[in-house]
Amino acid sequence: MKKLQHTFLEIQGQPIPAKIYQEYRNNVRVSIGKTAAIIRLPIQMDKKQKKTKLGWFTRWVEKQFEGNEALKKRFFPKLYKTGDKITVGKNTYNLVVSKEDRKTFGANLKGDTIYLKLVKDAHPLAVNKSIKTLLSRVIGKHFHADISKRVQELNDKYFQKNINSVNLKYNSSNWGSCSTKGNINLSTRLLFAPDDVIDYVIIHELTHLLEMNHSPKFWRLVKKVMPDYKTKEKWLKVNGGQCDF
Repeated sequence: MKKLQHTFLEIQGQPIPAKIYQEYRNNVRVSIGKTAAIIRLPIQMDKKQKKTKLGWFTRWVEKQFEGNEALKKRFFPKLYKTGDKITVGKNTYNLVVSKEDRKTFGANLKGDTIYLKLVKDAHPLAVNKSIKTLLSRVIGKHFHADISKRVQELNDKYFQKNINSVNLKYNSSNWGSCSTKGNINLSTRLLFAPDDVIDYVIIHELTHLLEMNHSPKFWRLVKKVMPDYKTKEKWLKVNGGQCDF
């Protein structure tokens, strides 16, 4: 039996994703993963012990971030204000950020300007999370037609399979996915990557329409379409952390 809780830790005023595992073990283990701080607790630990360990965990994470610029660059969200610009692919957007007396966060795109409407008294953690979600949603919608067209072009050229839908949505755990129903899902983070890297992820997911696994046959099919696919994978491993809103 294993329990997993997703949460955020406030570190130096910034929200850091955290994963709390409770599992069969005799000790406590902590680490900093690629996308979250992680603590593993014995499942038999009582509430008081758990609270104490989580407090210690937060202090431990704070210490890891002290003076660690690489870690800050990876985890601390970008802070946006009116007048800032955000470049995604070949598009550059101007930002207008306002705090209003409203209950929900909102955003809309007019021309090349994105208007972010924030809840005036919202907690900084909620604001940072919402800005990332809003930018992803608005920019993803703006890119959707072009990405869908590229998916269809590559499918027509190499696969000739039925595609049910192409979806762009924020995903921090992977770059894309493909369902048995022919739904191609791509992370909006991918929009920050070069065109050939985007093509690789699309080809990767389209190949799953032939092989719903990562077997040797799957990789042979990918290589047949894109012989240098490993260089694209390497780019994502090296630079993927910078592909974000």
